[in-house]
Amino acid sequence: MNHVSTQTIQDAREKAYATPLAELNPAQPAMFQANSFWPTFERLRREDPVHYTADSEFGPYWSITKYKDIMAVDTNHAVFSSEASLGGITIRDQRQNFPLPMFIAMDPPKHDAQRKVVSPIVAPDNLVKLEATIRERAEAIIGGLPRGEAFDWVDRVSIELTTQMLATLFDFPFQDRRKLTRWSDVATAVPGGGIVETEEQRQAELRQCAAYFLNLWNERINLDTPGNDLISMLCHSPVTRNMSPQEFLGNLILLIVGGNDTTRNSLTGGLYAFSQFPEQFAKLRANPALLDSAVPEIIRWQTPLAHMRRTALSDIEFGGRQIRAGDRVVMWYVSGNRDEEVIDRPNELIIDRPRARQHLSFGFGIHRCVGNRLAEMQLRIVWEEILKRGLEIEVLDEPTRVFSTFVKGYASMPVRIRT
Repeated sequence: MNHVSTQTIQDAREKAYATPLAELNPAQPAMFQANSFWPTFERLRREDPVHYTADSEFGPYWSITKYKDIMAVDTNHAVFSSEASLGGITIRDQRQNFPLPMFIAMDPPKHDAQRKVVSPIVAPDNLVKLEATIRERAEAIIGGLPRGEAFDWVDRVSIELTTQMLATLFDFPFQDRRKLTRWSDVATAVPGGGIVETEEQRQAELRQCAAYFLNLWNERINLDTPGNDLISMLCHSPVTRNMSPQEFLGNLILLIVGGNDTTRNSLTGGLYAFSQFPEQFAKLRANPALLDSAVPEIIRWQTPLAHMRRTALSDIEFGGRQIRAGDRVVMWYVSGNRDEEVIDRPNELIIDRPRARQHLSFGFGIHRCVGNRLAEMQLRIVWEEILKRGLEIEVLDEPTRVFSTFVKGYASMPVRIRT
């Protein structure tokens, strides 16, 4: 297979170290699409771990690039706010003409109350029920893959499995489930980056999403016995039943993206990682019990969401730098997960890594990913089904990556199952 060429990596390293430190700007979607951003973060961790970029397409911002600093920001919601009205959780400010409040982009106490409404869907007893459904679907998807011919892993496996799961969580019409994939992509898309051309198109498609879900809401709100799905939970809780239309759409998008992008890109990232570190797959094949640590290690190595953003509520000295109230502060999970001071040989996939769950991909503190166990379960089951069948899956070429500084994901990846 053709990996990212050594020359490309060398060029990226030379550019990262030749650029004056003050001018380094890691928030460039094109760098993420080319997978050439690693040396920039490597340099920032070493030379300027709390780094100020004065000028970018998103405006000025701080980059937090080391593991312990990211944890310190993520767990200090008294100073570092997620509030949508201040800009929200991505480096790109929420549009003031199209605000999408959602509980991940709220501070306590409202955040805590709304999060509690949907968390039963991923409670341990419900995960036990969901496991059989995921197993059945994974068996059908993996068992139905062609042998000896090229196909797109992203479309046939990663998207299909996660979209089926999402349709189940929402009790969403199964035949329309690919709408969920589209809305997830549109919600996080950079206009002009290949998914939508303009911000107007993005907003129009998200309004279609809201209209579709409003019909489901209206069907379920008057039922005497609410269903065990996310829409029923939202419309039957006094905390969320009177949400504004924009807040309803915001929370829907959070649940769609949270339940889709992360698992989907880790499913692809895991296979890609094994193609880079084949000795690790041999180790897993010899001892499938290593899946317990392999799954979180895949999630660390992939880091499906590259960053989360906060806004400073007050002036604070942090890492020897002066952050001012109102400043945009970006926690680069993708960099913290490769911090050499905390993680041994961080650029390698090591499936029997001790303390494999010691990664940043799910965040920390009150905003830690509510569905992290469900994501891990889906990955575990897919790899169990692959191992059970003794499949050898060959990655045929470099994957096509997404044009985004937020979703660190894959648009397609050609593979072939050896016969």
